[in-house]
Amino acid sequence: MTRRAPSISSAVLAASALVVAALLAAFLLLAPTLAKPGESSTETRFVREMIQHHTQAVDMATRIRDRSTDRTLRSLALDIQLSQQEQIGQMRGWLTLWGLPWGGAGMSAEHAAMMGMATPAEVNSLDTGTPAQAEQEFLRLMIRHHQGAVAMVKPVLTERVRPEVLALARQINATQAAEIRLMTTLLNSRGAQPLPAPSDTMDGMDMGGTAPSVSPASVASESVPAGTDGHSHP
Repeated sequence: MTRRAPSISSAVLAASALVVAALLAAFLLLAPTLAKPGESSTETRFVREMIQHHTQAVDMATRIRDRSTDRTLRSLALDIQLSQQEQIGQMRGWLTLWGLPWGGAGMSAEHAAMMGMATPAEVNSLDTGTPAQAEQEFLRLMIRHHQGAVAMVKPVLTERVRPEVLALARQINATQAAEIRLMTTLLNSRGAQPLPAPSDTMDGMDMGGTAPSVSPASVASESVPAGTDGHSHP
């Protein structure tokens, strides 16, 4: 007697079709996100402007670490130096992979100030006065600077962007929020209060015009390209 081959039930076929449809839908949803970002994309704007923002943070952290003798503050400054310099390199690497120059449209002076960036005079104040005065000013400036960075990541956290950019935005949001709490405690222990938080009326990103390259300390004084070291490409 010939045994009939087992047939595939309609339920199994339907389930398989649903799986294939789900995979196709997921591919179609991810495809735009995984495409190389263009000049005006959320990813490119975020990366270029965060490089500009990070560059000033590294500069300020370097200045205070050279002057302070407070072990906690020096350790915090070193963490900011190393972590944000590493993230700058990471973001420049992405721009290279995306076929885009490091330099480009950065934040305007107005937007930079609204994102917590310091003026040249404020940055230079870290080199003057007593070490205790410089420590207090650093904490006030860096708290505001970090608050601006947290505002800058908001659009990335709510939009469909490349997964690596989203992961960095989440990391910045968590790390800098924790550092804000630590710096607020350190500032309060010195009998001082933080500066007013940056305005949150803007979406965190700006498309300022390209301008001549300037030093990191002066990025808040005029519209500057994101590649503040003068490089338009690696």
